Amino acid sequence: MGKEFRNIDIKIHGQVAILRFNRPEQLNAMNREMMDEIIAGIEQVNQTEDVLVGVITGNGRAFMAGADIKEYTNQTPEEFQSFQEKGTELYRCIEEAPKPWLAAVNGFALGGGFEIALACDMILASQSSKMGLPEVFLSLVPGGGGTQRLIQKIGINRTKEILFTGAQFTSSTFEDWGIVNHVYEDSKFEDEVLDFANKLARRPTKAIGELKKLANLSLSPIDFNKKIAEEGRVVLDLFYRDEAQKAIQKFMAKT
Repeated sequence: MGKEFRNIDIKIHGQVAILRFNRPEQLNAMNREMMDEIIAGIEQVNQTEDVLVGVITGNGRAFMAGADIKEYTNQTPEEFQSFQEKGTELYRCIEEAPKPWLAAVNGFALGGGFEIALACDMILASQSSKMGLPEVFLSLVPGGGGTQRLIQKIGINRTKEILFTGAQFTSSTFEDWGIVNHVYEDSKFEDEVLDFANKLARRPTKAIGELKKLANLSLSPIDFNKKIAEEGRVVLDLFYRDEAQKAIQKFMAKT
């Protein structure tokens, strides 16, 4: 599928693309080269019309254990700022994609790795996976939107616990807290993820894209009435499209 990469791998399974972090010896820790490849890979999937759902996962024992500390600590101030700005671009590629992206957390998802998962539309996790934001142990704070996206998903009290303690939390705990959508057995994880993604790929493409935009719009600071107006505009636009009219007629024929 297009460009070859060194630090990630992309495989197409029908209408589903699986982007896999591929630095297993480093627990998929993200350096600058890898970040560039992730952005390029996500954009490549976003631009592939036949692919309707993207999945992000990791190779080996980790989803991603955050930034590559060796490179992270040896950057000049200018390089460090550039790295942070690249990270913002990465999360935007996921959140503003016209199609859904799922995080398939197969192991450790810490720091920037967990922030990538938070930027995805949903999180599917293996039973043994652990997630967290441990930056406090380095006298730092998350730099990839972790403080803000967590609050949007679960509220301020739980967010402060995750941030202040820097602890690693189990997938079952995060499922209870509303961060993880589904937890699957380790032995069945990849099959369950692909099955979920394939079900999503069978939903009407245009409607899914608009639903993603509307859901994200709900988190914006614009006036509530403008959000409702946008929802109404989308309903009218979709209703008169052939896809919706055919689906409505098919439904009516069954009743």
